[in-house]
Amino acid sequence: MKAGIVGLPNVGKSTLFNCLSNAKAQSANFPFCTIEPNLGVVNVPDSRLKKLEELVVPERVQTATVEIVDIAGLVKGASKGEGLGNQFLANIRETDAILHVVRCFDNDNIIHVDNSIDPVRDKETIDYELQLKDLETVQKRLERVKRTAKTGNKEAQAELVVLLKIEETLLKGVSVRTLDFSEKEMEFVKPLQFITSKPVLYVCNVDEGSAVSGNAYVDQVKEAVKDENAEVIVLAVGTEADITELDDYEERQMFLADIGLEEAGVARLVRSAYKLLNLQTYFTAGVKEVRAWTIPIGSTAPQAAGVIHTDFEKGFIRAETIAYEDFVTYGSEAKVKEAGKMRVEGKEYIVKDGDILHFRFNV
Repeated sequence: MKAGIVGLPNVGKSTLFNCLSNAKAQSANFPFCTIEPNLGVVNVPDSRLKKLEELVVPERVQTATVEIVDIAGLVKGASKGEGLGNQFLANIRETDAILHVVRCFDNDNIIHVDNSIDPVRDKETIDYELQLKDLETVQKRLERVKRTAKTGNKEAQAELVVLLKIEETLLKGVSVRTLDFSEKEMEFVKPLQFITSKPVLYVCNVDEGSAVSGNAYVDQVKEAVKDENAEVIVLAVGTEADITELDDYEERQMFLADIGLEEAGVARLVRSAYKLLNLQTYFTAGVKEVRAWTIPIGSTAPQAAGVIHTDFEKGFIRAETIAYEDFVTYGSEAKVKEAGKMRVEGKEYIVKDGDILHFRFNV
C-alpha cells in the first residue's frame, strides 16, 4: 500500500518527500525536476511504541512503515501527454491514495507555472486532468459494454448503468470518489482503477507564520473541497525541511515550540496518510523485540499473522490477544494473564488497532 505525492511543478512535493523519507530526492526551482518517481519507506510515529518499550525493555524496537512516492509535477494537457503527462498518470494509477500538495504561500523567488498564486485553480487543474483520463477509461469500456448489453446480457446491462453514472459525474467535472457504490457495483468499478476514485488528502504548503492556523489560501482550499469527504492538512514544508536538518531531538523540540507546534507537521501527515490508506497497527512485544506491524483495517488474525511470515498464516492455530490499554494498565504480559485479561482468539477474529498478539501455529 502506498500514497503518491502529486501537485503542479514547484509546489514543494520533493521537499516534502525529503522531509518524510530523508531520501534527499532532487528538488529545484524549475518544473520537471522530478522525472522518475522517488519511493520512500517512512516510519509511522506512534507514541504507544514508546510506552511498550518502557514496559518491556526490549533489545530493539521496530516501527510500522508506509510507502510514499514522489511523482513528477503535472501541468495542463497532461491527459493528452503534455509535459510528463502519460508517465505521471501511469505512476499515480499505481498508488493507493493521493497526497495532493497545493501552494498556499507567496514568494516571488519561487516560480509558479501559472505566474500567480491560486491554490483552488491549481487543485482544479490537477482534478481536471485526472478526470479527463478517467473519462477516457470509462468511455472505452462503455463502447464494449453497450454492444454486449444490446444482446440482452443481464450482467452487461447492470454494468452499463454504473458506467453511465460514472461518465455523467466526470462530464460534470466531479471525481469518481464522490459516488457511492454497492458491493455489486464495485465489482464493475474496481478493475477500471479510476484515478479519481482514490482517497485524497490535501496538503496546504504554507509559510512559517501560517504553520499553526493556516491563512486565507488555506480557507479557500477548505471551502473548495468541503463536499469531497477529504481531509485538509496545513504544513510549512520549507520549515519542516529546516527541522529535519537538526540532529538533536531537543533542538527540534525548541524549534517547534518557537513556531507554536507540539510536533513536526510531517508526523501528522504520515499518520493521516496511514489512515487514508485504510491501515492500522498491531504489536508484538517480547524481550528480543517490540514491533509495530501494518495491516489493512478489517484483517483477520491469520491474515495479520501472515504479515510476519506466510507460514504463520498457513499453520495458524490461535492468537493470544491483549488490548494495548490492558497491557499498559497491568504493566506486563504475566500480570495481564493473572488478571484474566488475555484472550484466545481464533481464525474469525478481526484484529483491532493496538492489539498485542502472540501467534500459535503449526506447519
